[in-house]
Amino acid sequence: MTMMTLTPPAVAGRTADDVRRRALAAFLRSRRERISPEQAGLPRGPRRRTPGLRREEVAQLAAVGVTWYTWLEQAREIQVSAQVLDAVARALMLDRGERSHLFALAGVVDPLPGTDSTAVTPALRRMLDALEPLPACLQNARYDILAHNRMYGRLMCDLDALPPEERNCLWLHFVSPEWRAAAVNGEEARRAMAAKFRSSMAEHIAEPAWKCLLRRLLDASEEFRRLWAEHEVVSVDVHKAAILNVPRAGLMRLDHTSLWTGPTPGTRLITFTPADAESDRALRRLHAQVSAGDRPGPGDDCAG
Repeated sequence: MTMMTLTPPAVAGRTADDVRRRALAAFLRSRRERISPEQAGLPRGPRRRTPGLRREEVAQLAAVGVTWYTWLEQAREIQVSAQVLDAVARALMLDRGERSHLFALAGVVDPLPGTDSTAVTPALRRMLDALEPLPACLQNARYDILAHNRMYGRLMCDLDALPPEERNCLWLHFVSPEWRAAAVNGEEARRAMAAKFRSSMAEHIAEPAWKCLLRRLLDASEEFRRLWAEHEVVSVDVHKAAILNVPRAGLMRLDHTSLWTGPTPGTRLITFTPADAESDRALRRLHAQVSAGDRPGPGDDCAG
C-alpha cells in the first residue's frame, strides 16, 4: 500500500519568501507585545487591551507609516530598507542578537558596524599601540571607530564600555554628554563635522549604512537637525586643533593628523599630538593613568 503525504492547504503554494515574511511578522508581533508603554516613554491611557505596544505606537516611535508597519506585521509583500529596519529595531528595543535575526528574516544587510573589521590588519593594530602615548584610532569615511589604542580609548571616555554601534565620532560628538563636556571648542567642532559628513555623503548617498547613521543622528540630536538643514559643506581635509578638558588629566590642545591607510580614500589613521608643553604634560598624565590600568570612576565614562 502506497502512503501519500498530503500538504496542508495553508502551506500549499507557499514560497520561501512567504515563509520568511510570515516569520518576520510573527517575530515583530512578539517583540511589540513584550514592551510596555512605560518602557517606551508613552502614556498607558485608559481602555488599553493590547498587550505591550500598539502597531501605531511602534510606527510613531520608528517614524514610519502606520499602514506600512501594519502590512509588515501582516506579512505583505513590501520592500524594506535598512534604515527603516534600523528604526524599527530601535523602537522595539532589540538587543544585538534580536536585531541580527530581524535583518536576516527581512533579507537585508545590517548596516551597523560589527565588532571587528577586515580593514584593520594586525600590522595596523601594532602601529596603533606603538604610537602611544599619542592617542590614535582607525576610522572609516563615515566616522566609525574601527580600532583604537588605549590612549584614544580613554581620551574622552571609556570607549571600550560602549557597544560597537555607538563607537562613531559623529554620534559621540552630538549625543554623548561626556564627549560634549570634554570638548572645549565642541560647538565649532560639531558644526565642522556635520559639514564634512554632508560633503562625504554625496558619494555614498544611496548606501544603507550612511542613510542609517544619518537617520539616527536626525532622530537623536536637535543640534544636528539644525546644522544639517543649513546644508553647509567642508572638505574632509580641513582640520583644526582639538581643545579638550580631560577628567583627571587637564586641559589639552591637540593637533589632528589624518592619513589614508590605502591608495584610495577609505580607512584613515587619526593621531593627536600635543600643541604645546602644557598639553604634553597633560597627555603624559593621562598615559601614566592608562599604563597603570586606572579605569574611569563613576561619572567619568560615557557608557550612559
